Amino acid sequence: MDFFDRFAVPNPGPTIYASMVAIALTVFAIIFGLTYYKKWGYIWREWLTTVDHKRIGIMYLISALLMLFRGGADAIMMRAQTAVPDNNLLGAQEYNEIFTTHGVVMIIFMAMAFIMALMNFVVPLQIGARDVAFPRLNALSYWLYFSGAMLFNISFVIGGSPDAGWSSYFPLAGNEFSQSVGTNYYMFALQISGIGTLITGINFITTILKMRAPGMTLMKMPMFTWSALITNLIIVFAFPVLTIALIMGTMDRLFATNFFTTADGGMDMLWANLFWVWGHPEVYILILPAFGIYSEIISTFARRNLYGYKSMVISMVAISALSFLVWVHHFFTMGQGALVNSIFSITTMAIAVPTGIKIFNWLFTLRKGKIVFTVPMLYSLGFIPIFTIGGVTGVMLGMASADYQYHNTMFLVAHFHLVIIPGVVFAMLAGLTYWWPKMFGFMLNERIGKWAFWFIAVGVCVTFFPMFISGLDGQARRMYTYSESTGFGLWNMISFIGAIGLLIGFVLIVYNIYYSTRFASRDIPADPWDARSLEWATHSPVPEYNFAVIPTVNSTEAFWDYKKKGFKLFKNKIDQIHMPNNSGLPFIMAIIFFVWGFALVFAMWGVAIAATIGIFACLAYRSFEQDDGHYIPVKKIIDTEKRLGEVRE
Repeated sequence: MDFFDRFAVPNPGPTIYASMVAIALTVFAIIFGLTYYKKWGYIWREWLTTVDHKRIGIMYLISALLMLFRGGADAIMMRAQTAVPDNNLLGAQEYNEIFTTHGVVMIIFMAMAFIMALMNFVVPLQIGARDVAFPRLNALSYWLYFSGAMLFNISFVIGGSPDAGWSSYFPLAGNEFSQSVGTNYYMFALQISGIGTLITGINFITTILKMRAPGMTLMKMPMFTWSALITNLIIVFAFPVLTIALIMGTMDRLFATNFFTTADGGMDMLWANLFWVWGHPEVYILILPAFGIYSEIISTFARRNLYGYKSMVISMVAISALSFLVWVHHFFTMGQGALVNSIFSITTMAIAVPTGIKIFNWLFTLRKGKIVFTVPMLYSLGFIPIFTIGGVTGVMLGMASADYQYHNTMFLVAHFHLVIIPGVVFAMLAGLTYWWPKMFGFMLNERIGKWAFWFIAVGVCVTFFPMFISGLDGQARRMYTYSESTGFGLWNMISFIGAIGLLIGFVLIVYNIYYSTRFASRDIPADPWDARSLEWATHSPVPEYNFAVIPTVNSTEAFWDYKKKGFKLFKNKIDQIHMPNNSGLPFIMAIIFFVWGFALVFAMWGVAIAATIGIFACLAYRSFEQDDGHYIPVKKIIDTEKRLGEVRE
């Protein structure tokens, strides 16, 4: 392929050109607005160079919402394409690219970012810390994630998006069948963002183990912090496998090394094994933080302590261990043999047991509770039945012999989405609403939030329940069209209508943010939900230093004890506080990583070598950098406390 042909605009047409114009106008509007209002200095000082875990969490949140609508646009196009038989809205190649980017964007760049947003903002507050263990590494983690996300998304308009599915199986992802640079984008974007995620895992494990408030033993930690700890342990064990697989896949595409080819000693199933050794623990990297969020919210709005605290912790540990022992169920039909299939069928069904324990614990927490139906609680209650349906159909798929009927059909698509949407998206929206006043100092409108919930909850069911029927009738996943004689048309049209309902729900969430930002009262109580965890013991919004005095904890319900029993949470006097300085190095390194990835996508070796040198130069500079942070004086702390509210105790 000619060098310049590799930069060609993919699938030239109205959609692509309209997207290019929209991107250009958006970039111009941002630059013009920042210039007109003279905000470049503010943006650089307060956001681009920040190492504050709270602001990094908010940047993850904004990125996750952007990626939600980017992946949602793909979903609407897919449902529109399959809504009627013999549809010509999208061509086969366009459809391949759209379902590939939908999966990658939603899992890697939306769901992961949402999880990182809430972990970044909430975990240090829940354990009584003033920041994470390594603030600059935390900033680098975000900017590497953002760099990878932007690199992946520009493939839509430069060179072509990946088209081999989100799992990018070889030999389909090899040069023979994926001749464009789209799969190169996949390899390098996931590599860059994956490095950031691995750094986050190390950072949060260290933070949780070493920076808890006095008196907070492991078995006194809030459940969301427990879920974050287990999740980051899985990240540290799982993501190196993805890193190695991506390196091998990249070498196959760029240097013809034949790791995953079907000839010259290669083994295409090696990719499938490596990918799912990472990929199935990745599902629990997404789900476990959601379980922690539901535990916090259900206990708060049931007005009861969480039922079965120890069993919840044990079940999370069991899930994390079993998550590494089930990967083969993703390819039961690919020839492993009866013995291997039987073993992995047993482990697959076994992992449903600790998950079921958690469901029953939440139900027992609700039993005899004084339930308050707030927006976060609605998402938490809606999660239980929908997720249970998704989980039960997962057990059906876990039966190896039955999987020959279900595999690669729309039945599988329905199962996966009925696990991930209530299990992750519902939780993230619940957590967003629950912790929003802590982030921004005002509450989202409950009425609009409830309308959004019902559109989303009903939309999920209407979209994906028909897929069980069409899948059992034989509709294969990833088919871009079908004939009228198949009888799939009715079910796909119902799914399209449900997807429109989902779209309306998410648009209402955006409107709610806009409406509440303009009209919501800033005069809210310190704890608007009557919550139970330690993060509510500081102000809303949280000051730079989190806590003027580090709290002392004596139970799993530290803030609840403080409110109800008069326990003295803050025992020391206010003193000056040491905080880390901001740093522009993570942002600069992310730009260099972006250039490095883009250069390697198009095999521009000179630029790639220069970028590699730049990355190591930044690392060398950081190793010699002398930066001891700064102290916030006592007077400034007291003034801030008085401005945000009366000094506690």
